[in-house]
Amino acid sequence: MEEPTSRFDEDSTLRSRLEADPEPALRWAAVMAALALVQIGSLLGGLLSILDAAVVGVTAIFDVLFGLVGLTGASAAVVDVQSALSGAVTTARDAAEGLPTLLSRETIPNQGHLASADGPWVDTFLGLEPALAWAVRVLLIVGYSLFTFYWLFRGWLVFRAHYRQADWTPTDDMIDRLRDHRWGQFGIFVLALFLIMALFGPALGPTTVSQNIVSPYSHEVTYFNADAGAVETVAAGDANFNSKSKGAGDQNVGPMTYDNFNRFHPFGTLPNGRDLFTFMMGGARITLIVAGLAIGLSALIAGGLAMVSAFYGGNIDLTLLTTADGIVSVPRLLLLIMISAIFANHWLAGVLDGGFLLALIFAFTGWPFLWRAVRGPALQVAQEEWVDAAESFGQPPRTIMRKHMFPYITGYLLVYASMSTGGIIVGLAALSFLGNGLGITPPTPAWGRAVSLGQSYVSGPSWHISFIPGAMIVVLVTGLNALGDGIRDAIDPESAGGDDDEAAAGGGA
Repeated sequence: MEEPTSRFDEDSTLRSRLEADPEPALRWAAVMAALALVQIGSLLGGLLSILDAAVVGVTAIFDVLFGLVGLTGASAAVVDVQSALSGAVTTARDAAEGLPTLLSRETIPNQGHLASADGPWVDTFLGLEPALAWAVRVLLIVGYSLFTFYWLFRGWLVFRAHYRQADWTPTDDMIDRLRDHRWGQFGIFVLALFLIMALFGPALGPTTVSQNIVSPYSHEVTYFNADAGAVETVAAGDANFNSKSKGAGDQNVGPMTYDNFNRFHPFGTLPNGRDLFTFMMGGARITLIVAGLAIGLSALIAGGLAMVSAFYGGNIDLTLLTTADGIVSVPRLLLLIMISAIFANHWLAGVLDGGFLLALIFAFTGWPFLWRAVRGPALQVAQEEWVDAAESFGQPPRTIMRKHMFPYITGYLLVYASMSTGGIIVGLAALSFLGNGLGITPPTPAWGRAVSLGQSYVSGPSWHISFIPGAMIVVLVTGLNALGDGIRDAIDPESAGGDDDEAAAGGGA
């Protein structure tokens, strides 16, 4: 393995390098600060959602461990701490999402009504039609987000060019190859779009989950009633009741159309009259949070166990192999259903509307797939000379694994983790599709539930109810597999154009 070459003095610190040439860093930081201020409320809301999930995850682990050893008092205390911390984070998140931002619904409103049969539109951005006002906001949010992602990558390029101690590292070649990998770039683009949905879902939708799905009878809709010839007000729930898509007669509000209450629906409506686009944006956040938690924990377990089994071998490796085979031998969907039923009344089932429990189940039933995938590279690196040299110099096993083994298997872990994430998303959708207490708890949006609601109308005018959520799931899973292919080819150029055995090993639900 070629060693990185240094262009700075070995004793220099990052701070000293920044002080010697501050201009590139200041230029990048100024633009980044401006981008953050533009959407500070939405960004903080997304970050606090991740923090809330992390708080719940850490406290849940301690709760389970204390419960296993019979420390019920400590377990109850952990639950109290979890409730307090999660409540504080939720309050902060709600406050952050309430901050006015440049690209918010309040700044570029699309919910308005006709003043008369011939117009004009009232309460919309610049008096535009709701469809045009909504499109302006969506285009600005997507453009802003894509540029922000690029600028974050630009920050790494600035660091590499001006402040990194090493003149070259193997990562440079991997990044350069990925920048020329069109299939991998497609995966990055798809993942970026769905991350935008998760982060800015409330602003992207023509309405909000609260107004249209969770508590529609607590909000009102103003519209022009053509029959009465006057502007009237109705509860959003009543407007939904009269905007159903059931494929019979005039009971259908298809994609890119208005209902009778002057509301624009980019994806049409559901059989209960709720806006499908808003439903999908709400589902994107919970789907990516659950999938991210599941694959993160699964990768942590698989990577750690792979290094342990490769370093020690013998009975430890055999025990892990037997355990992994035992878990894999049981159909994964059956395991998901069984464990979900067992923990149905546990407090974990209420966290993230059931999503956190599902993330734990996916993680603890999915790590054998990742472990099998990275066990080979871990065994290979464990036999390298630099590992033997580190051991001969008296370095402890934990240090050897962290410094000399983990960097080698990280790339392989990223490849198989990105491919396995698709299986988690499909499994989550399948559970929500089955219903009966499985999957994400209603009324929180879930993609699989939308597919289930529309399965009776696939061949009729209301085809959009099942087709659009199903197509989005397919696009996201395909994008994740494309990203995995791109990372694999960037790590090992000789694998480009090879067979798809690695993709098949991604592991589904």
